[in-house]
Formats: sequence, structure tokens, C-alpha cells
Amino acid sequence: MSKFVLLLRDREGAYPNLSPEEMQAIVQRYVAWRAKVQAGGRAIMGHKLRDEEGRVLNGKAGAVTLTDGPYAEAREVIGGLFVIDAASYDEVAELCKDCPHLEFGSIEIREVEPT
Repeated sequence: MSKFVLLLRDREGAYPNLSPEEMQAIVQRYVAWRAKVQAGGRAIMGHKLRDEEGRVLNGKAGAVTLTDGPYAEAREVIGGLFVIDAASYDEVAELCKDCPHLEFGSIEIREVEPT
């Protein structure tokens, strides 16, 4: 079994002016999807990234710079991630077909290099 990272990229304007109740209903959809995947015998961890916060570290020619960002004004923002155990990319893609995030953006699937 391999580990895969699912990077949840939000589409610009994906969550326009939602009430706290509407946001909570969306969160519950993610919780239900994750529970369904776990009930199928897969280990899965998920994390929502903080909005409007972050740092970018860059290094070039021995100099390191730290800047604020990325910002939600960007066209494509990573809003969260899941780490899931699966046998293949195809299996992960099948598991993600009913992930609620597809309504709000895209899911990038990346296999973790075994160490």
C-alpha cells in the first residue's frame, strides 16, 4: 500500500458569501466523505489550511528569503489536503470521484516517495 497526498485546490470564487451555517454544512460533507473512505478500510488524514496565512521560503545562490503568502487572491489556492493509503493512482481517483471538493475546485493526486 502506498501513501498519496490529495492537494485540494480551490477555484476562484468557490465559496462566495456563505453563511456560517452553509459553511458548516459543507464541512460536514467533507467529514462524511472521509468517514466513508475510512469505513472502506483506508487510512486517511485530512487537514484544512488556514485562510489568509502562510509563508514562502525561497533559496537562491546561498541566500534564503522568507515572504508572507501565498494569498487567497491568487487564482488557485491550496485550501487543504488529505493523505490516503491506496494501491494505485487509479484507486485514489476512484475514491475521490464523490469527494465534495470537486464542486469547489480540483484535487491533485501525488504519490509519496517511499523512504
